Amino acid sequence: MSLILVIDDDATTRLTLTRSLRKQGYEVETACDGDEGISLAQALMPSLIICDWMMPKRDGLEVCQWVKSRPELVNTYFILLTARDQEDDLVRGLETGADDFLSKPPRFNELRARVQAGLRLHRINFELEQQRQMLENELLQAAVYVRSLLPPPVTEPIPIDWRYLPSVQLGGDGLDYFWLDKEHLAIYVLDVSGHGVGPALLSVSILNLLRSQRWDHPAVRSPKRVLDMLNGAFQMSSHNEMYFTIWFGVYCPRQRLLTYACGGHPPALLVTPEEVVRLKTPGLPIGIIDDAEFQEETYTVPPDSRLYVFSDGSYEIPINDQEIWGLSNLGQALHAQRTNPDPILDLILQQALQSRRDAKATFDDDVSIVELRC
Repeated sequence: MSLILVIDDDATTRLTLTRSLRKQGYEVETACDGDEGISLAQALMPSLIICDWMMPKRDGLEVCQWVKSRPELVNTYFILLTARDQEDDLVRGLETGADDFLSKPPRFNELRARVQAGLRLHRINFELEQQRQMLENELLQAAVYVRSLLPPPVTEPIPIDWRYLPSVQLGGDGLDYFWLDKEHLAIYVLDVSGHGVGPALLSVSILNLLRSQRWDHPAVRSPKRVLDMLNGAFQMSSHNEMYFTIWFGVYCPRQRLLTYACGGHPPALLVTPEEVVRLKTPGLPIGIIDDAEFQEETYTVPPDSRLYVFSDGSYEIPINDQEIWGLSNLGQALHAQRTNPDPILDLILQQALQSRRDAKATFDDDVSIVELRC
């Protein structure tokens, strides 16, 4: 049964409204002023409130403003009971948060119709809120699952650290690293177009496909061949017009040799003692066209170097209307921390956010970044 709270300092009006509403089958509670009304509203959580505009201590507008400021009461339907009928007064009431008005003294047919409409809207809003909460819980579970698929940071034989910050609960970025054999380490970051459930599902599919591959033949370890295989498997025409970029590398610590290929992805940054080297090969994003060609290159990694692979959300941060923070600033920040033995990724990302043109403390795009200390 729906609970209605009547707030009015006039005893006759309270009695009249209570009798009429109870005859219609509603449960009714009453309050004689705004302060008591607020206390009862907080305690009883009514579905609908009928509140007189003009009252001592606290008037109907103040009660309405308080009710609509409470998350647990924001969907409570609020009807102002008033003899006012001027347009300015009605606008003022609506701007305060009132959902409807009831003339004073109330006409019973009007009362019945407005209460029925208000309770119907309250029920709809309640059901929508339940569905929203259910969806939020499902998205949270999905986000926990996606994060559980990411590899743990390691300290040996090669220290590897990462940060993964989706711009919404589910993002389109993905990252992974794993040993192909005792001497070859694969590392990649990918970025699916868009945000949300669809890109996240595609990202998980790619991650699981790469983990399920057999890497026991040297030819299969070619980054170019990996991109060829992915491009054949994930054409956007078969995946809801979604495509993705990827940087894929294979590192041999014994030879200090890095082989890599790019599919439309930002370059990786190799921070050496002397310079910051951008590692990139030409190539379209994966899934754009089925006969796309990819290239791979090799680079001999100097001692005491650090490799960073990341998505574009790590540096495409607006610092004014025309400029972004950019790769150069990211590279300079990484090089400045080159000898820092402590984890630096949080420090770098915080520095990136501090460059924003606004005070927003989050990234607009998904952010993934992996650090490999060579």
